[in-house]
Amino acid sequence: MTTELRVLRQAEWDRWYGQLELAFGGVAETPEERELWEALTEYERSIGVWDGQTCVGTAGAFSFRLSVPGGALVPAAGVTMVSVAPTHRRRSILTSMMRRQLDDVRAWGEPLAVLTASEPGIYGRFGYGIATQQLRAEIDTSRVRLSVPEGTDDVGLRLVPPAEAGEACEAVYARLVPGRPGMPARRPGWERLPLLDPPAGREGASPLSCVLAERDGETVGYALYSTRPEWDAAGPKGTVNLQHLGALDPAADAALWRFLFGIDLMSTVKVTNRPVDDAWQHLVSDLRRCRPSLRDGLHVRLVELGAALEARTYQTPVDVVLDVEDAFCPWNTGRWRLTGDPKGAACSRTQDAADVALSVRELGAAYLGGVSLESLARAGRVRELRRGALAELSLAFGSPVAPWLPHGF
Repeated sequence: MTTELRVLRQAEWDRWYGQLELAFGGVAETPEERELWEALTEYERSIGVWDGQTCVGTAGAFSFRLSVPGGALVPAAGVTMVSVAPTHRRRSILTSMMRRQLDDVRAWGEPLAVLTASEPGIYGRFGYGIATQQLRAEIDTSRVRLSVPEGTDDVGLRLVPPAEAGEACEAVYARLVPGRPGMPARRPGWERLPLLDPPAGREGASPLSCVLAERDGETVGYALYSTRPEWDAAGPKGTVNLQHLGALDPAADAALWRFLFGIDLMSTVKVTNRPVDDAWQHLVSDLRRCRPSLRDGLHVRLVELGAALEARTYQTPVDVVLDVEDAFCPWNTGRWRLTGDPKGAACSRTQDAADVALSVRELGAAYLGGVSLESLARAGRVRELRRGALAELSLAFGSPVAPWLPHGF
């Protein structure tokens, strides 16, 4: 039977989402999770592939504004809920959905598409580059100590039910967004995501808890966490699972970490997603006993190359001609002159000789300032055509703050 690709209809959501659950292991999500994702679904931006009455492919997008170097919030399609039924593999269904989706994103006037990948090897062929990383750690708080900065003792801490702390947490989060590339400004409804805490997903841990950091009557930070008690013959050895943490200054940040380190009956703080330059790494007495590791985070795709490169600033002056290859979105292929500095940028087509050659995938990886174009060149994925141009470009693309995606979507 011939398959049909079409925009999702509201009445089809249950079958569409059921296919997604099947593709991701066949375990149905809790009613709380389903209700949230159904409420957040943008039907006009979601597509499905149907074989008769059976959904065999899904893909969606959220309307985001993403922080980029320089602090601007750039419209971006948050690609999500991508799946293909195991019965319909190798029929170009994924390619057809990616084709339709990127064409739509271009028509909507969004210069960027972004996603997180369950399998990171899938999306490079569609022009996505890995632009951020997640720092993970398992900190042995029985043997690791913190050295906190001046002013930490001036920060007060208050336990608040998460449902009552949402507004205060969101206010802190919103102030942090422009200062770190890769963070999405959360639209109404998304404030529910950090508070999602279905009992079935706790894996033996407590319900979600929230601590607010306050100074002079102002909330200056928050942490959302749970605890998982455990005992052996020697006594307690529980784990603190950090879910989200945001702080407006070093003292508030240190106060929250000191609180997490000091929770009774716990000997480990488990961290699954923090920026790679997170400050706690400089406060601990022994980083080895924190067992840090990295995982890919946000994948970035430049949909309208000129508009995307003009939307951010550059940390040093740059004037370079790029020879860009983009097989999947050929409107980006060709030579582009990029000029920019910390105040702004311009990018337009040119017939001038190229200085650096690369694909749109490498531009996506470097776009938020967390991946060095010099390092990509050493991997053979960027070519310097004019001596000195690569160093100029790589330095300009950098960011003093590591890009980071604080949550999935």
